[in-house]
Amino acid sequence: MGQEAIVTGLLVALLSEGHVILEGVPGTAKTLIVKLLARLIQADFRRIQLTPDVLPADILGTSIFDFNSRSFRLRKGPIFTQVLLADEINRTPPKTQAALLEAMEERQVTLDGNTLPLSPLFWTIATQNPLEFEGTYPLPEAQLDRFLLKLVVNYPPAAAEKQMLNNALAGFEARELDKLELTPLITVDQVLGARQEVRQITIEDVVVDYLLALVQTSRQHPELLLGASPRAAVGWLRASQSQAWLDGRNFVTPDDIKNIALPLLQHRLILKPEAQLDGTNLEQVINSILGKVPVPR
Repeated sequence: MGQEAIVTGLLVALLSEGHVILEGVPGTAKTLIVKLLARLIQADFRRIQLTPDVLPADILGTSIFDFNSRSFRLRKGPIFTQVLLADEINRTPPKTQAALLEAMEERQVTLDGNTLPLSPLFWTIATQNPLEFEGTYPLPEAQLDRFLLKLVVNYPPAAAEKQMLNNALAGFEARELDKLELTPLITVDQVLGARQEVRQITIEDVVVDYLLALVQTSRQHPELLLGASPRAAVGWLRASQSQAWLDGRNFVTPDDIKNIALPLLQHRLILKPEAQLDGTNLEQVINSILGKVPVPR
């Protein structure tokens, strides 16, 4: 309830084959949104609760010795799924984070010298709490860049929260989602087909130049230590195609690029220390970048 922008962002990322960071305080339905979306597209769903003692093998899998056959057999980890929720990714050590993010980038896992492909749909949503930093391992910039979007889940508006309370009074329990009779909207094959349609969305050369100018402006911005990477530029292109497809158009407009700028850039850009001391935030800088580049007509 009241999280329409988050749902749209997740759909953009799903169609763009991009992974997502969901950032929000506890109790804002981050897990519920992802679990429900997986149900509605009929995808396999697994959730990993990441803690400081989680090892790479706990996610990827390992070989175990079978005393009956006197041989090793592979026990696959939870990463072998279609929709993976990595809960509180900043609470697990860098070695485990790196193992997860390598699989996200390569869409495959190597165990005991064997390369095993992941599902064609494979999609990771990682969550993190923006308030608690004690005992956490913040993701480094190179790993953050592998996430297409960072979606900030805020508290819902009062009207939406009242509807949530009424739903609870009527008997709705988020913990009993599996018991609800939900009508699936589409199949995984249809999602994969939609991804191919998204790639056919037309982008005029003048719009590509506009996107490129935004990327280069971010790299030269006086208040930024780090601008958008080439990976970010490609992701921005794909996300704008997905936005156009969701709006029922077969072409990308500058507004598609502008609308996706904040969730695509806010986890990639790094402010200079002096800008932080002046109280500047990334949203202001991103708006400044959008204002510096003329919009093509």
